[in-house]
Amino acid sequence: MGTATLTIRLDAIVQNWRALDARSAPGVQTAAVVKADGYGLGAGPVATALAKAGARSFFVAVAEEGAVLRRVLGPGPEIAVFSGHMDGDTGAIREAGLIPLLNSPEQVTRHMDALPGAPFGLQLDSGMNRLGLEPADFAALKDRALAAAPWLVMSHLACADDPAHPQNAAQLAAFRDMTDGLGLRRSLAATGGILLGEAYHFDMTRPGIGLYGGLPFATALQAAELEIPVIQCRDVAPGESVGYGAAFVAARPTRLATLSAGYADGLIRALSGGAVLHAGGVPCPLAGRVSMDLLTVDVTDYVAAQGADPAALQILGPYQGVDVLAEAAGTIGYEILTSLGARYARRHAEAPPA
Repeated sequence: MGTATLTIRLDAIVQNWRALDARSAPGVQTAAVVKADGYGLGAGPVATALAKAGARSFFVAVAEEGAVLRRVLGPGPEIAVFSGHMDGDTGAIREAGLIPLLNSPEQVTRHMDALPGAPFGLQLDSGMNRLGLEPADFAALKDRALAAAPWLVMSHLACADDPAHPQNAAQLAAFRDMTDGLGLRRSLAATGGILLGEAYHFDMTRPGIGLYGGLPFATALQAAELEIPVIQCRDVAPGESVGYGAAFVAARPTRLATLSAGYADGLIRALSGGAVLHAGGVPCPLAGRVSMDLLTVDVTDYVAAQGADPAALQILGPYQGVDVLAEAAGTIGYEILTSLGARYARRHAEAPPA
C-alpha cells in the first residue's frame, strides 16, 4: 500500500481525559474540546469514545462542526459552539440543538430574537482580546442575559501554558470581578488552566490539546501514530546531493529511503533539515527537503544494525510525540495534529494492539 497509516489511539485519548478529569477539582464537570475535527484526529470517533467514557459536554468552533457532531452523537450530549450565533447559524443551532457561546451584543440580540428560550452561553473577554463580551458590554447586557438563564459563562486564558505568567492571575481576577456573586455556572480552564490548579476550575473544565497528547500536559499519552511506507532505497556516495535545491549533501556513504508522504499530507515543509523518523527504534534523520508527496530519509544506521532496508518508518509514535516533531519544525503540536492530511489510511484503535 502506497499511503501512510495514521493510527488514532482512542484508548489514549480516553485515558488522557480521565487523567485531566482527575486533575479537575471535586465536583467540577470535565468537558472535551473536539473542534477542528478533533484536532485532526476525527471528531466523530473521538467524541463517541469520550461519551462512552462519561463526557457529557463537547465544544466545537463553528455551528457547522456542531451539526455534524450531533448526527454522530445523537440526542443527549451537550454541544457548545465557541464562535457563538453567527449570521446564518439559526437553522443549524435549532435543528442540532447546539448551545452558542455568545461573544458580542450583536450575537446576544440575534440569538434572543431568533431563538427565544433556546439555550445559550456567554463568552467574556477577561484580557485575551480575541473573543467575548468586554466588561462594559457584559455589564450593560447582564440583566437581560441573566434573566434568560445562560447555560454557562466562560472565558479563555491566553498564557496558561506558562504557569508563571502574570496574565494568568490577572485574567482570573478579571473573570471573578465580572461573575462572582451572580450564581452563574462558570468555566475558565482548558488544558493549561486545569494544570494551574483549583482556583481556575470553577464549574467546568474544557481540555483540548491535552486529550490528544500535547503540551502543556507533559504526562499525556500520545494519541497519534503515523507510519510511512518506503517506496525505494538507494545508495548515495559522499558528495552527492539529494532532493530539491540539493539541500542535503551526503558526508558519508549513505543508504537513503524515499517515503510516501509529504507536505500534501500535512508534514509541513518547515520540517526540512530538522525532523527525525524512527525505524525499529533507530533514529533516522530526514535528508533534504520535504516535497509534496515524498520524504528522503537517511536509514544508514538502521541498515547497519539490521542488515536490511526498512519497509516503513514512523514519524509519530512511541519514540517521538507530536511536540518533539513540532519543535523540529519551529511550531506547536496543535499545528502538526490539525495539518495531518486526508490521504492517510486512518485507523481508530479502541485498545492497544495485542
